Amino acid sequence: MERGRWKSNFGFLLAAIGSAIGLGNIWRFSYLCHKNGGGTFLVPYLIALITTGIPLMILEFAIGHKMQASAPHCMHRVHPKWEWLGWWPVLFVMFGIDLYYVVVIAWCGLYMLFSIEGLLHGGQFRWQPDTEGFFNTEFLRISDGVYEIGGVSWPILAMTAGIWVVLWLICVRRVDKGVELASKIFMPVLLVLTAVLVFWGLSLKGAGTGLREYLYPDWTKLGEVQVWREAFGQIFFTLSIGFGIMIAYASYLPRESDLVKDAFITSIVNCSYSIFAGVAVFSVLGYMATESGKPMAEVVKGGSGLCFIVYLN
Repeated sequence: MERGRWKSNFGFLLAAIGSAIGLGNIWRFSYLCHKNGGGTFLVPYLIALITTGIPLMILEFAIGHKMQASAPHCMHRVHPKWEWLGWWPVLFVMFGIDLYYVVVIAWCGLYMLFSIEGLLHGGQFRWQPDTEGFFNTEFLRISDGVYEIGGVSWPILAMTAGIWVVLWLICVRRVDKGVELASKIFMPVLLVLTAVLVFWGLSLKGAGTGLREYLYPDWTKLGEVQVWREAFGQIFFTLSIGFGIMIAYASYLPRESDLVKDAFITSIVNCSYSIFAGVAVFSVLGYMATESGKPMAEVVKGGSGLCFIVYLN
């Protein structure tokens, strides 16, 4: 069977950017900034982008484009003994990322339904008045420890199954009528929704407090190894480097392609989006700190709280 091709370079860029942009930009990036001194984290993050992210993105695009195959097949063509290097990221992405990402997307889907329900009931939302308590106790039903297994949340299970069906329908239509088409629909929607959150956050009382925390660096933090380690780790995570995804995407490009330009665009747009989305998170954190009279570090815990609690509080 003849391999599919991207209909346009713009479609490829949207798909590559769509793979790079995800919860890591909105959830993990903001959490790491919150944890590592706000603006301080942006310094090693941008250094990591220039010295590591963009060069490795060019390399992955080049491997996929040259070999015209998936990551395992590409590495086998480089050297037969290296095929396992291609299988490792595929298995890691499947069992280490995809399985939990789909569940988090299911959470988002349910919260969308909760939002519609609340609007139909005159602005009375399920998560009010205790946003954090609803998310952890009623929605996720978090147990007291890993050895205490709770019951099945049937709404989350049903939504997760629905998300898997949608993903299968996209993938079965191949790159041109599936992934590329989905990227052209969902990426503009994501940008619009993020812009709404950013400008709404900037309108809140205390937003300036949050932005100062976000953009003003504490130079003493730059001496901490953890800040640099997590900045470089975030670059690998957010750009999908080492996951085999960019190798596979580039393999569907036509022979005449400007891989360096595409790598620069994908990397810079992705990281710019992270910084842009962080404005929304820290604006709301500044508002919450102003309203509660607490320091920003004590307003909300990291992790999922920065998405499902901060934005809805």
